[in-house]
Amino acid sequence: MTARQSSMPPLAVTSGEPAGIGPEITIKAWHATRREGPPFFFLGDPDQISQAAVRMGLATEIAVIARADEAAAAFPRSLPVLPEKLTVPVVPGSPDPRNANAVLSSIRRAVELVRAGEAGAVVTNPIHKGVLYEAGFRHPGHTEFLAELAGGGERPVMMLACPELRVVPVTVHLSLADAVKALKRTEIVACGEITAHALRIDFGIADPVLAVAGLNPHAGEGGHLGREEIEVIAPAIEELRAKGIRVKGPAPADTLFHPRARASVSAVLCMYHDQALIPLKTIDFDGGVNVTLGLPFVRTSPDHGTAFDIAGTGKANADSLIASLRMGADMAARRAAHAAR
Repeated sequence: MTARQSSMPPLAVTSGEPAGIGPEITIKAWHATRREGPPFFFLGDPDQISQAAVRMGLATEIAVIARADEAAAAFPRSLPVLPEKLTVPVVPGSPDPRNANAVLSSIRRAVELVRAGEAGAVVTNPIHKGVLYEAGFRHPGHTEFLAELAGGGERPVMMLACPELRVVPVTVHLSLADAVKALKRTEIVACGEITAHALRIDFGIADPVLAVAGLNPHAGEGGHLGREEIEVIAPAIEELRAKGIRVKGPAPADTLFHPRARASVSAVLCMYHDQALIPLKTIDFDGGVNVTLGLPFVRTSPDHGTAFDIAGTGKANADSLIASLRMGADMAARRAAHAAR
């Protein structure tokens, strides 16, 4: 834990889908970080996480806390839990919509605590949208829900990050055909502006450089393999440059992710979901972090799902959650230092 992190409030870790691997990776993350931090507390059911620890054979003392500011003192000895009681008992791998309200309440409360200055950042465990939809959830996912909770009409942007690469998909959860139709100059510009700002404030990069991927093979081959680069992407790049942002591209996606190319840029704007996530997950499958840019608070999350197939077995890898905790603490500390200046 850096000196800068040590002065920050503890991080708020949400429950995620309780029938998934969230409780297990939270326990593993506490064991891995309890000595050096960053301190965090879990917003979930104390009984459930205690049972998960017993099932895993990991001796874990649970400290039920009443306030977030109790977490840091308890953290070296106990996993702090701010209670969010579940409606029905959990069967690992078998989600129950009756517990959806507790899952959503965990997220709402985490945001409230961060916005009140009682927590440093929101770190979200994976949710299962299908189960939440059965309970009336109306958002496409975490990102849109968090934007609503932010309350200011912010435009959230998803970044996937690991030490070797940062990627931002301009279009996200759309079919490839729909992603092509949805690709607009204005969207590329908005993503570029928000990404460049976050790289400066949250990642401490004074003069970030963005690479922008082409949509088509060979970045359209001068219009012979598609005109999106000429008509949509290149104009967006010129607009970003006019705003003072350093931008390269449009570049063929197949040349953007080898080590030399990665070393020359701060982040890559990608035109669709898999163009961004395939290289990131190939480079660092276990350690990737999902970051939401453009919010008035820091939010990070493991870059994986609920893994119902291994829930309850203790096999889940906690590396992505640990990376999310460390990145969230670093980002929150940089943002606080920037605000103080």
